[in-house]
Amino acid sequence: MSSSIEVRLNVDFPEFAVNVDLSLPGRGVTALYGHSGSGKTTCLRCIAGLEKASSGFIAINGEVWQDSANGIFVAPHKRSLGYVFQEASLFAHLTVRGNLEFGFKRIAAGERRVNLEQAAALLGIDHLLSRQPDKLSGGERQRVGIARALLTSPRLLLLDEPLAALDAQRKGEILPYLERLHDELDIPMLYVSHSQDEVARLADHLVLLSGGKALASGPIGETLARLDLPLAMGDDAGVVIEGSVSAYDDAYQLVTVRLPYSELTIRVAHAPLGMETPLRFKVQARDVSLSLRADDQSSILNRLPVTVTSEVPADNAAHVLVRLDAAGTPLLARITRYSRDQLQLHPGQQLWAQIKSVALLA
Repeated sequence: MSSSIEVRLNVDFPEFAVNVDLSLPGRGVTALYGHSGSGKTTCLRCIAGLEKASSGFIAINGEVWQDSANGIFVAPHKRSLGYVFQEASLFAHLTVRGNLEFGFKRIAAGERRVNLEQAAALLGIDHLLSRQPDKLSGGERQRVGIARALLTSPRLLLLDEPLAALDAQRKGEILPYLERLHDELDIPMLYVSHSQDEVARLADHLVLLSGGKALASGPIGETLARLDLPLAMGDDAGVVIEGSVSAYDDAYQLVTVRLPYSELTIRVAHAPLGMETPLRFKVQARDVSLSLRADDQSSILNRLPVTVTSEVPADNAAHVLVRLDAAGTPLLARITRYSRDQLQLHPGQQLWAQIKSVALLA
């Protein structure tokens, strides 16, 4: 069976149009990222069948949901998907268990891929099953909503900015559970967000949307590091690195992470992790400084030998963005034009990138 998500859509509104042609991985988390009005939610609603594209083709791992050329349009309730909205919209008259059972009971026993106990454990809501929705926090309600979507045993899980209505503390509570879904379930997810940090933490593949068109689509590590995209211009610009644990310093609670493709390492402040455990972290461009020599008389723990590959002007006239190569791992650095000139930066130049351990988002 084909393992891909094919989405070709032409949607015309009076003042807005969406025209995309995407071939996405049939596994893992794909993020649809962009500012408000970029077309993210319209794409999701078309995939769910809640909006009908004037012309389109949608196939999920070989199962066709829309093929305008051949007159195929599968009704929303016949599409094997789970949809998580910004608000959980739980049934107020039912307990948490009752809300979970609502969708679960409608799936034939032989087609159930996720059971109630498994979903409750994955989302950490085992102890909430007897509660009414009005006795839950916003984060708890959203976790129940995600579990309810999982219990439809979907072939695809759609999440439309599921954390947008929550404060920073509640977001921090839910993100680890979303990571568990990514790690433990073989259900592809399309995740809509305008938060680059959220996307960096969860997504394997990134689609950048703007004005109803896809500006880019590719693995998150490569896409975030591209200097030709608006992603690199924001204050939260940076790269995602997925390495593996090679050591742990219990006295200082520092994990040593070996970068992919090389023996270079970065130390990250983190709770204990076992050897070879995969660890993803984000390096913000604003947290990378550059030096012509390795300075070990500094509070900055991470010093990596790098090569300058390219440079572009930043959104601030005083700054430039520099792309670096650390033995196969891309990095971005946002520095002043003054520093660029003092260092006489140029493509091919070898120097040192310095990164604070406390600045890394792991």
